[in-house]
Amino acid sequence: MIKARIIVTLKTGVLDPQGKAIEAALGNLGIDGVGSVRQGKVFDVTLDGDDAAGAKTRLDAMCEQLLANTVIENYAVEIDHG
Repeated sequence: MIKARIIVTLKTGVLDPQGKAIEAALGNLGIDGVGSVRQGKVFDVTLDGDDAAGAKTRLDAMCEQLLANTVIENYAVEIDHG
């Protein structure tokens, strides 16, 4: 079994209205010193098998086809080798 974490974030320069809303809400809560906030998504995925190279290929396909909008988002795949 292979465990992986996929982190999807907006590309630099893409507007992030949700991040701006969080930033404003933090200020309204009296939490000072926050320069900026950008939001993203995290997916924890478990795959059958033990082929890490094949898993990376499958995880990239998942990101390219469904989990990330690669026009405006970047993604990173982290495979747990532990």
